[in-house]
Amino acid sequence: MPTLKGKSILVTGGAGFIGSHLVEALLAENEVTVLDNFSSGKREFLAPHQNNPNFHVIEADLLLPGALEKALNGVDMVFHLAANPDVKLGAENTRVHLEQNVLATYNLLEAMRKTKVNHIAFTSTSTIYGEATTVPTPEDYGPLLPISLYGASKLACEALISSYCHTFEMQSWIYRFANIVGERGTHGVLVDFIRKLRENPKELEILGSGKQKKSYLEVRDCVKAMLHCVKNSEGQINVFNIGSEDSVDVTEIANIVAQQMGLNDVQYCYTGGVDGRGWKGDVKVMLLSIEKIKMLGWTPEGGSAQAIETAVKALLSGS
Repeated sequence: MPTLKGKSILVTGGAGFIGSHLVEALLAENEVTVLDNFSSGKREFLAPHQNNPNFHVIEADLLLPGALEKALNGVDMVFHLAANPDVKLGAENTRVHLEQNVLATYNLLEAMRKTKVNHIAFTSTSTIYGEATTVPTPEDYGPLLPISLYGASKLACEALISSYCHTFEMQSWIYRFANIVGERGTHGVLVDFIRKLRENPKELEILGSGKQKKSYLEVRDCVKAMLHCVKNSEGQINVFNIGSEDSVDVTEIANIVAQQMGLNDVQYCYTGGVDGRGWKGDVKVMLLSIEKIKMLGWTPEGGSAQAIETAVKALLSGS
């Protein structure tokens, strides 16, 4: 089990929203190399570390495996966050999640096998559960029947990681995230609502029925959970849900955003969507059971509404 102290760590997608926060936390005690193609990650997220001698950046694409073996040279552990995070996109472009999630993960695992790097932490998603009939949903829920191509691609990645661990004596930590929000967020409902209300402060289009109800967690809290899992679990394949213990619906989120922006009497217009969903593949109800990670000694610092409020304040002050 890695101690996460004095290690050489590769973070794929380290210039992204969650990745950049993870890099910040890891740099406190480790040497960190970010591998990113900067298609969605931002260089400014990494700018504070550019003079840190323990920080390195490799601009490369996981779909072009040539750079991977070189990047893994001397690395103790990989945090694999590089992916296309836009769930909605799968209904428009059916290849994007296959390539940027599944094939990218396969290329990484192959390079790890060849370079004998045996530890990987992977950011999966609550969408692998599909429309779960057990809520809160535990890690051993099944069968896993995702309803989005994004969820399917992440489930395929989990399966690849599991099989590589068993076949090539690797060890893995798989995180199934609730909705993660906070400073540097680049997509999702909060970013959309802020953009829409800046364009028209009097009216807000809400996708779906507004009753879609999900769990949210602040990004720094999420990173603490990720590191806590690695430090405190030592199975070959360690799977953990990471989220808060409650949920909020989309209309409540709209209320929080409008309030934080100082807007009164905003007219909400609901699209109705697909059977009340915001889009095809949108899970209507999501709340994860976090009993497993709580048994390791981690608990969320706040609930979903608090995470959203903190995130909206950070997004408003940073833009």
